[in-house]
Amino acid sequence: MVLWMPLPPCIFSGSFTKMASHIVGYPRMGPKRELKFALESFWDKKSSAEDLQKVAADLRSSIWKQMSDAGIKYIPSNTFSYYDQVLDTTSMLGAVPPRYGWNGGEIGFDTYFSMARGNASVPAMEMTKWFDTNYHFIVPELGPDVNFSYASHKAVDEYKEAKALGVDTVPVLVGPVSYLLLSKPAKGVEKTFSLLSLLPKILPIYKEVISELKAAGASWIQLDEPTLVLDLDLHKLQAFTAAYADLESTLSGLNVLVETYFADLTAEAYNTLVSLNGVTAYGFDLVRGTQTIDLVKSNFPKGKYLFAGVVDGRNIWANDLASSLTTLKELEAVVGKDNLVVSTSCSLLHTAVDLVNETKLDDEIKSWLAFAAQKVVEVNALAKALAGQKDEAFFSANAAAQASRKSSPRVTNAAVQKAADALKGSDHRRVTNVSARLDAQQKKLNLPILPTTTIGSFPQTVELRRVRREFKAKKISEDDYIKAIKEEIKKVVDLQEELDIDVLVHGEPERNDMVEYFGEQLSGFAFTVNGWVQSYGSRCVKPPIIYGDVSRPNPMTVFWSSTAQSMTARPMKGMLTGPVTILNWSFVRNDQPRFETCYQIALAIKDEVEDLEKAGINVIQIDEAALREGLPLRKSEHAFYLKWAVHSFRITNCGVQDTTQIHTHMCYSNFNDIIHSIIDMDADVITIENSRSDEKLLSVFREGVKYGAGIGPGVYDIHSPRIPSTEEIADRINKMLAVLETNILWVNPDCGLKTRKYAEVKPALSNMVAAAKLLRTQLASAK
Repeated sequence: MVLWMPLPPCIFSGSFTKMASHIVGYPRMGPKRELKFALESFWDKKSSAEDLQKVAADLRSSIWKQMSDAGIKYIPSNTFSYYDQVLDTTSMLGAVPPRYGWNGGEIGFDTYFSMARGNASVPAMEMTKWFDTNYHFIVPELGPDVNFSYASHKAVDEYKEAKALGVDTVPVLVGPVSYLLLSKPAKGVEKTFSLLSLLPKILPIYKEVISELKAAGASWIQLDEPTLVLDLDLHKLQAFTAAYADLESTLSGLNVLVETYFADLTAEAYNTLVSLNGVTAYGFDLVRGTQTIDLVKSNFPKGKYLFAGVVDGRNIWANDLASSLTTLKELEAVVGKDNLVVSTSCSLLHTAVDLVNETKLDDEIKSWLAFAAQKVVEVNALAKALAGQKDEAFFSANAAAQASRKSSPRVTNAAVQKAADALKGSDHRRVTNVSARLDAQQKKLNLPILPTTTIGSFPQTVELRRVRREFKAKKISEDDYIKAIKEEIKKVVDLQEELDIDVLVHGEPERNDMVEYFGEQLSGFAFTVNGWVQSYGSRCVKPPIIYGDVSRPNPMTVFWSSTAQSMTARPMKGMLTGPVTILNWSFVRNDQPRFETCYQIALAIKDEVEDLEKAGINVIQIDEAALREGLPLRKSEHAFYLKWAVHSFRITNCGVQDTTQIHTHMCYSNFNDIIHSIIDMDADVITIENSRSDEKLLSVFREGVKYGAGIGPGVYDIHSPRIPSTEEIADRINKMLAVLETNILWVNPDCGLKTRKYAEVKPALSNMVAAAKLLRTQLASAK
């Protein structure tokens, strides 16, 4: 089963001695999302576990063969996952919450996927963002009573699987300290419980795994400790020292790489890392962590290996090979010729799979790009150049592409740059305060207390996807397409009226993806056919590519929102994606500061907001689901990011009337630490994920934060197929009413409904509306 095209042969001419090259991790879904479809078929009971395992094995073997054929020396294994690598570690440690009824033994798919997705009787574990990426992980729930046990042999099995195929790999484990620091106290455990106190309980299992890998023939092992890039206090840094001192004897005989990524290390974290017992090599992100280079130059331990992450694992721009080679030569002078390994900055999980599959990108833009397969080539090309085997033709072509991008007229738009420059000097706040605006809006909208709404999207059916696909392929006419989408909108509107939802949405049937849809209608964006990136589980997104200055040539949503509003007397939300989310969910140009691109997008969305208002849309939602996601990992950089991100949102709606209600939506991140910035966004209503994170959001209000705008903490988790009861939802609403005023509380799901089926959506929304009505009755009778 061939899943990837062969790599360019010119890179591998001459001797095929593998150079010092390393890949931190690789995309799992496959170039055509093979794993996604296999997972969903298995979950829908249309295929067997054996079928799923066969697809997974074919993907793994193809990935290993690709890297081996490309000349990569240090090839990772155990980076493949059916859901995410942290959940795999939870399974390895047997840290299954009691509610899933696991009774020991090797963890199978039933327990594994119940933890990830929930089941008919119990909810899923919390899901949150992986650092500052759009990838998600399942948060471990730990406490003093967890009985850890070696319950998943996946790491060893996959190492043996690769070895049987003739590929010697570097098994990758989430490091023990990062695993605990990314966990949370389980329900019922004191929030002050020290998760690091569990180190003595989990290290014996790590020792078992490492011992089995050694026995199987592994000579290298990679332990990912990405939390080292965070602001860690002395106690947390000492945990790394203690953990690796404990592991030292078990690690003896192995080469041990501790990998970090996504940011610089502080001097304290760097010194802790390079002093760890039993560690042979250190991996650094030298794309987002350029200051780490200074730490390496000033103090790198003699005889150790440096895995230099100079090829960007989080973006799709071709590497500036000449610049990277200069950096590598500087580092080689510090660490020694035999001790430098060329690497990616992080796992290639965060980029698209293979540029070969892109048949519709024009040649100029394509020459500026490198997806995962091309980044493997770049890593090897740099390693060969460093070893004196530079491919002059390849480097020359790369230099020409870099020059083309810098000089291309399609990258710059003087009018856009002038408009963005004119933003300076104003904070773009609406003139009237939010309390007065809410009064004016209520007079116009006449909503009940605890108004109900949904977040935007409704289920994306097979038929709906077929219609969009055939329209793009020009197999149906524009008239037929518009007719089909109108029929779908009518169905969604009628359903919401039948359910008696107060503020409606049109269901977004014309959109495959909330960011891609807008990017397709904005200048400065390019799009892929198969540029899919995993977000969580089987969920994949296709980030647009922002290559130039951004503007809005024409209205983007006015026709569909106006059409939907004409079908009902109830308020219909106009649905937009905010500038910060478009930025954070795109592959962004790296030739200017991100905030400058964000301001350009904000001006484009502002034009759309004002056109929606003119068209009679009185409620406009501007989603900023990814605002928290873009928060820098270092606290010293938070204030600057939040200033321009919040300002960008305010730009979009600063010109609307008081009676136009502006909503925003956020999901699946920890918002408590930025609650004051959320308030500063000055939206009229915010809907925000709450239920899957165990209602963590409510704690900020219990602690005294005053919120005067409308707010809708999600009352049920839409990423699980489980249908909550009316009583369960009513209980959640009551918890909200304990800390929030009745007149500002909204009732809504956690997020959009596009990934669910109508058989799940209808009863869940029916129960949600019933719970809101029950509480209204109880509140009225209590007066």
